[in-house]
Order: sequence, then structure tokens, then C-alpha cells
Amino acid sequence: MESQIIRPGHLTAHQTARVLGIGLPAVRKLVERGHLTRSGGSPRQPWYAVPDVAALVVKRQHRNAA
Repeated sequence: MESQIIRPGHLTAHQTARVLGIGLPAVRKLVERGHLTRSGGSPRQPWYAVPDVAALVVKRQHRNAA
């Protein structure tokens, strides 16, 4: 279940997964590997900053285009 109250400029884990086109386990792996940093929320419902997620989208697009 997604958090009902979230700070502007942030995405839930579910929203982040949708934007990146991956599943929640892959979002957790990105965090474990240091490619994405939590920016709020709780341990069970983390939030991620929109600029960080957008940077990952661009990075993935460049990687896939190569």
C-alpha cells in the first residue's frame, strides 16, 4: 500500500518502480548497490527524490541506447 502523504518532489517505492520500469525488488537492489538513496519516508515505505529517479532514467536510457 502506498503512503497517502508524501512530500512534494518525492516518489514512493511503487512510483519509482513504475517510472523506472522495474519491480520493487529491483528498486531495493538499486538502493543496496548505492545507485539510489532514500530521501525520506519510513523503512517500510521509503521515498525517493524525483531528481535522483530522473537521473537514473536518463542513465538507463543512455545505457540502453549504446
